[in-house]
Amino acid sequence: MNLDIYDRSQYADGAPHEVFAELRRTSPVHWQDIPGQAGYWALLSHADVTWASKQPEMLSSAEGGITVEDMDAEGLKGMRQMLLGMDPPQHRAMRKPLVPEFSAKVIAGLEPMIGDLTRSVLGEVDETSVVDVVEVAAQLPTRIVGGMLGLPPADWDHLHHLAAAAARSVNGDAEDANNNAIAELAVYAMGHAGARRGLEGEPPPDLTSLMLHGNFGGKQLDDIEFALLFVQLFIAANDTTVGMLAGGVSELLNHPNQLADLRADRGLIPSAVEEILRYANPLHYFRRTAMADLEIGGQQIRAGQKVALYYTSANRDESVFVDPQRFDIRRSPNPQISFGMGEHYCLGVHLARLEGRIFFAELLNAFSSIERDGAPRRTASNFNNGLDSLPVRVRR
Repeated sequence: MNLDIYDRSQYADGAPHEVFAELRRTSPVHWQDIPGQAGYWALLSHADVTWASKQPEMLSSAEGGITVEDMDAEGLKGMRQMLLGMDPPQHRAMRKPLVPEFSAKVIAGLEPMIGDLTRSVLGEVDETSVVDVVEVAAQLPTRIVGGMLGLPPADWDHLHHLAAAAARSVNGDAEDANNNAIAELAVYAMGHAGARRGLEGEPPPDLTSLMLHGNFGGKQLDDIEFALLFVQLFIAANDTTVGMLAGGVSELLNHPNQLADLRADRGLIPSAVEEILRYANPLHYFRRTAMADLEIGGQQIRAGQKVALYYTSANRDESVFVDPQRFDIRRSPNPQISFGMGEHYCLGVHLARLEGRIFFAELLNAFSSIERDGAPRRTASNFNNGLDSLPVRVRR
């Protein structure tokens, strides 16, 4: 068995779950080499990932970024301007004003809008041809975030293409078109901020107004800072939401009896969403950097060393989950940690769960049957756990 969990070929057909299981048994805090640069410590157990997630002072996001590869100075500077790449107190100052807008109560109020947008997207599906679930799912997060920000619906398709390309750039695709998409999104955001600042009277009650007028560490965001946060929202929404929705459809097709159970009992949808998040979590890991010598799981880690928190492994830890390699939409309890923990607990957790519940309910309402039409194509990544394509045929 190849125990190299950095090797991208290990992820060609999905995550190397047998390898993770072996390492949880024999080396749960595992040293992994990287060709041509310093390697890293991989945390593979649920307990260690949970503990490490709650130690932002000892395990930094900003020091070396969130991926295990070394970044150049310019790339690291850009990463530190993103919420995921910030440490406290900066992270808390930037995040705190946004938290009320992403609370469970406020997000619940978006259910009618998200339902309408989901039905609209599914209503556009042509059942006479092969349908790519990834392309369908990718329409949703841009429209939802666009609605939350008060952006003109006429711009949503253009923003969708930019957000998808920008996400590919962040995930390591260095094509010029993808890299340029981030700049184009930022330019659009600055134009939107300028136009909104020019409005007379009371600002609209939306996320844009909160971002422009909120107190971020004792000051308001300028147009460049607004643009950076705007770009992050679009990239994060595109990446993780599409991964959850497309990955969920794929797993339900892999388990037709459970898909039939879901059709028969829509009350299973909330637990199905949790199991999809556990079983097909959108990101394999996030990296931290040790700020001092410390011990994790009995292993001594030196200051400056890289530490990777492997959610894909933690979500199938035998000490926490019964029969962890089994997909079970009725699983309870289900302490999956795909949203992270502690300081960087996902800001959009309530939104993601609501999007998942609505999408799968409306998908079953829209189509009487969903069948594969060819093999899915996975994202070639040891960081992202997603699909680039999932061809199906549907019938209304």
